[in-house]
Amino acid sequence: MPGGRLTQQERQQIALGLADGLAYAEIARRLDRPTSTITREVMRNGGPTAYRADVAHRATERRTHRRRQAAPRGPGVPEQAHGRDAEAVREYEETFATVFMQQGLPKMTSRVLASLYTTDEGSLTASELVQRLQVSPASISKAVTLLDSQGLIRRERDERRRERYVVDNDVWYQGMIAAARGHAQLVETARKGVNVLGPDTPAAARLENIARFVDFVGEGIARAAEQAREVLFTKPETTSGGAATSSPDRG
Repeated sequence: MPGGRLTQQERQQIALGLADGLAYAEIARRLDRPTSTITREVMRNGGPTAYRADVAHRATERRTHRRRQAAPRGPGVPEQAHGRDAEAVREYEETFATVFMQQGLPKMTSRVLASLYTTDEGSLTASELVQRLQVSPASISKAVTLLDSQGLIRRERDERRRERYVVDNDVWYQGMIAAARGHAQLVETARKGVNVLGPDTPAAARLENIARFVDFVGEGIARAAEQAREVLFTKPETTSGGAATSSPDRG
């Protein structure tokens, strides 16, 4: 069934499709599955070059077993905030993390970032992340160090002097500005290469074109981020007709 869990035979077909160089969308079409299902399956199990059907199947079985142990169904289990379905939330977090992985973040870093974005508070401590993701403190430390260096999270101390990792409204803007600075550094390095290789050489021409392109894109990112910053501080408002509008709120 398209909505059910992947079978071992389907995973073998995914592995064959990857070996043949098929796109995720084509593999999904052949299996009558959403493309997002195939993308998530591959990215959480080693990526397109390291995906193995039998390993992926065993890993999924282990994850399912751990989830059943961690969140057994029953009258004594605390309900999720706002009546959320715990399994649906976990599936969404994995999907969100997969998107971050496709953008170049390591797997654990992506999982940490997705966890932070899907909490109502927008912040977690290291111990809360360890418990939530069932990984070692060292894994969390490495992930948050990378996120902090890229401006994707903010560190602060709570009333108990515990360090918390925060994704507030302004973090996404700061991350975009950090990315623009990275573009500027690439431009500077490329243009140094022009002088080293000689301005009239094919290699130097290639580097100059790269520098011009990246410079243009980087400036565009910084300008757009500044212009759209207010969007991060809007709250939806429901009109009498039920339509949602937005208004800025920096309070």
